[in-house]
Amino acid sequence: MRNFPAIIQGGMGAGVSSWRLAQAVSKLGQLGVVSGTALDSILARRLQDGDPGGHMRRGLDHFPIPEIAERIWRTYYIPGGKTERAPYKSVPSHSKDAPVELQELCVVANFVEVFLAREGHNNPVGINYLEKVQLPHLASIYGAMLAGVGYILMGAGVPLKIPGVLDRFANHEPATYLLQVTGAQEDDDRTMFFAPKQLFTPNDGRDLPPLSRPKFLAIIASNTLATTMLKKADGVVDGFVIEGWTAGGHNAPPRGKLQLDAAGEAIYGERDQVDLEKVSALGVPFWLAGGYGWPEKLAEALAAGAAGVQVGTAFAFCEESGLRDDYKQALLANAVSGDARVFTDLVASPTNFPFKVARLEGTVSEPEVYAARPRICDLGYLRESYRTPEGTIDYRCSAEPVTVYVSKGGKAENTVGRKCLCNALMANIGHPQARNGKFVEDGMVTSGNDLIGIKRFLPPGASTYTAADVIANLLLGARARVVRENLTLALSSSSPTKLSS
Repeated sequence: MRNFPAIIQGGMGAGVSSWRLAQAVSKLGQLGVVSGTALDSILARRLQDGDPGGHMRRGLDHFPIPEIAERIWRTYYIPGGKTERAPYKSVPSHSKDAPVELQELCVVANFVEVFLAREGHNNPVGINYLEKVQLPHLASIYGAMLAGVGYILMGAGVPLKIPGVLDRFANHEPATYLLQVTGAQEDDDRTMFFAPKQLFTPNDGRDLPPLSRPKFLAIIASNTLATTMLKKADGVVDGFVIEGWTAGGHNAPPRGKLQLDAAGEAIYGERDQVDLEKVSALGVPFWLAGGYGWPEKLAEALAAGAAGVQVGTAFAFCEESGLRDDYKQALLANAVSGDARVFTDLVASPTNFPFKVARLEGTVSEPEVYAARPRICDLGYLRESYRTPEGTIDYRCSAEPVTVYVSKGGKAENTVGRKCLCNALMANIGHPQARNGKFVEDGMVTSGNDLIGIKRFLPPGASTYTAADVIANLLLGARARVVRENLTLALSSSSPTKLSS
């Protein structure tokens, strides 16, 4: 286990786990992870904001095919940045057969984020994807591999085919991925296809750089899924992140019949507990996540045979994260005062997965704020693919206008309580869409249940803390375990005479 990090920084989307955060964590010898969610839109909006600091330009300059990078720069860059009330130019919508310009943007955006996270050190960097967000998978993964990503982490589904994609992309070979389509029939064409050499061959005759296959970690919540991944994945699964229901973002639904507590949150029970002895017996490294952002929890994880822990919430509110500062400061203040609250919303996400929401005034976590928002779906990362009566593939989102959703065969009851996470998550990181020069999208912050405890990372008299503060605090647990192990070893190998002396 010494070859693996004790701490994995969670991949929090969209853009909260930014290149700055991942770089800071990896520089300290742990695994920094960027979020791979919506990176194409994030890059486009950073460029339209004038590329403060010139970081996107620096990343684009290192992309191995300059003419593609230049096309993206010319398409989206606005010198000095757009005005606050001007709308962002939208990127093309994802589909099974995505347009070339969107595939290029996906590749380049993932390359730039990983490249910047890897700057200034030689330690591995990871990237996190959601299996539910399938349409950008192939182009996104290839772009991250072009930049030398060391780990691919994926949850929110059963990513059996990702290991094989990594094997093929390591040799720049074509890869396919089967799209999940509601109502699909056996002979329907659901295969997404990506051939790197057809799209990304330099015009000057140079060869594409050799690639290394990143390690693949599946994010799971059950023993059954762990066994399934090892038996049925079409390539090597290098490890697991075992994530409990107290973690932020999307959670696995409870197993068995759904029951609610007095607050309307799902009740998790014994069937939702993972048997760590059985996971250890599988012989692959694993990390524990969801409430493990404490020194004693790291020691506990190591004692249970884990390689370490994955921690998200503690890093989400540190200085280097991409979460906008006003949200950070407000939620830190709530944590200090004891007023921080996190609610597991069963219907907010169009994915049908429970979604953790931090209560924060002025965000769409407040019903009245969201009720005032026009019901718009114009980013579409969480759309559902479905088969039309004509046998084609189309896309719908339960957070889009109800009449539109129903016209596509969706059920009206599925729209109740659904929220546009895509626009809210972009607002969280300071890129809110402006509409008609008047309405500006509000954010909706996700957090694990450990939000109330993040005040412990604040140095005395400080109002902020850094990724280094989090890591230093957590590693106290690893050091304590080493001390205990050394003491136990010394006691077991010492004679009574030596001990008495």
